[in-house]
Amino acid sequence: MNKNKKALVKIENVWKIYKMGEVEVPALKQVTLEIFEGEFVAIIGSSGSGKSTMMNIVGCLDTPSKGKVFLKDEDISKLTESDLSTHRGKSVGFIFQQYNLLSSMTAFGNVKLPLELQEVDDTQANNQVKEVLKLVGLDEKMNHYPSQLSGGQQQRVSIARCLAANPEIVLADEPTGALDSKTGTEVLKILKKLHEEEGKTIIMITHDLQLAKDYASKIVELKDGEIIKIINNNKKQEVKIS
Repeated sequence: MNKNKKALVKIENVWKIYKMGEVEVPALKQVTLEIFEGEFVAIIGSSGSGKSTMMNIVGCLDTPSKGKVFLKDEDISKLTESDLSTHRGKSVGFIFQQYNLLSSMTAFGNVKLPLELQEVDDTQANNQVKEVLKLVGLDEKMNHYPSQLSGGQQQRVSIARCLAANPEIVLADEPTGALDSKTGTEVLKILKKLHEEEGKTIIMITHDLQLAKDYASKIVELKDGEIIKIINNNKKQEVKIS
């Protein structure tokens, strides 16, 4: 499958080490991984396994202590925060467990905000906002404030905000963590639709193995900062990392 696909994200021998006083604590240890265009990848593991650190590095929110990270063939390992931010804005969209919506703005305003920050033409921005709100089934709620929306609707607004700038990679960090199971399933169906119909590359951080099996095409399991298993979920092929 991946012979004709390009690796959007390539992580090579990455370490992330935090200093706690005189003690060095490795959050990631010699991690190597490729994420290809059009994949739905679930990164799983228990609390403290390194999932959040991996998300921060894949999403250009942080740089590694050692090793290299490539985003669309460009080495981003040593970029400044300003340059990282530029790459983030162009290529990566984020969906968080907490919706992070501004209570003083309508759904429309929240979704439009990243486009305003990128100084997109107003008419074009308005059209993009309407399009993505329709995609997540909230075109009739665009003038509602977050307080007037359910938790699932707020999460769908955050998905629309993520999609507004048309990112190549959608990075979802425990996207259903604050939702009940029925509403969470609705949100995951939207992610699946984005993957299958819109061709988005989805990277989902989760602690839920069953959820990963149900939706992801590739599952990467972390333990104590190391990749211990990669499962190709389409062919049910499992690769254990020694």
